[in-house]
Amino acid sequence: MNKEEMLPSVRGAADFLTVYADWLFSSGATCIRLEKNTRRMAVSLGVELEMCILPRHIQITVTRGNEVFTSVVAINERPVNYDINTRLSRLSWDMADGRTGFDDAQKAFSEIIEARPATGCYSTLLASLANSAFCRLFGGDAVAMGVVFVATFAGLSVKHLLSVHRFDARLTVAICAFISSVLAAADGLFSIGGTPQLSVGTSVLYLVPGIPFINAFCDMIDRHYICAFGRLMNAIVLMCCLSAGLCAGMLVMNIGMF
Repeated sequence: MNKEEMLPSVRGAADFLTVYADWLFSSGATCIRLEKNTRRMAVSLGVELEMCILPRHIQITVTRGNEVFTSVVAINERPVNYDINTRLSRLSWDMADGRTGFDDAQKAFSEIIEARPATGCYSTLLASLANSAFCRLFGGDAVAMGVVFVATFAGLSVKHLLSVHRFDARLTVAICAFISSVLAAADGLFSIGGTPQLSVGTSVLYLVPGIPFINAFCDMIDRHYICAFGRLMNAIVLMCCLSAGLCAGMLVMNIGMF
């Protein structure tokens, strides 16, 4: 069997590349990374590729000789996952280097997207410790660090629970900010520490949408202005939700930052 006989059909290649692009984009990849990975795989599949990336849709057109097929996919909303991002990028290199054929690539892709995300107690614990370290970095005392740890751990646990059930990301941020700020307010409400303002302020840092802001900037540099604007607006909306949840928690606990 020669190489041409081993290549997938134009439609098969288009469908595979479209689903691949959807998962890579929604997992937190920038537009330039998405383009490079997808084009790399297209070359290994023996097709020419043109793609249009929009904030909510991806259109891919593949060509081989006189055969042309266009596929469009709506981008699904998923939590940012750099483990999936990295493994999908590695898959594109395996195909480009000839180590993985089309059938094996499809199996590997299914295994990657079906793998259970590493968002258990271990990652929540590390994130809570990191938030406590930020509290100390900004001048918080030992009591404030402990309060921030508890508030962050509780908020992240709720965040992971809501993400599993595909709860709206904006409401998730607002709810988690509310929970963390209410718990962190115990520092000032019961006068158990000397830096209550820092406890409340740093308890919600884990919700700051840093990756959307960074990706928006990267897409803007690469002149993907529509995607850059979409990601920037998404980050701004999430920041507004964070602020709303934080203010609601402070209002309920009857505390102020100043």
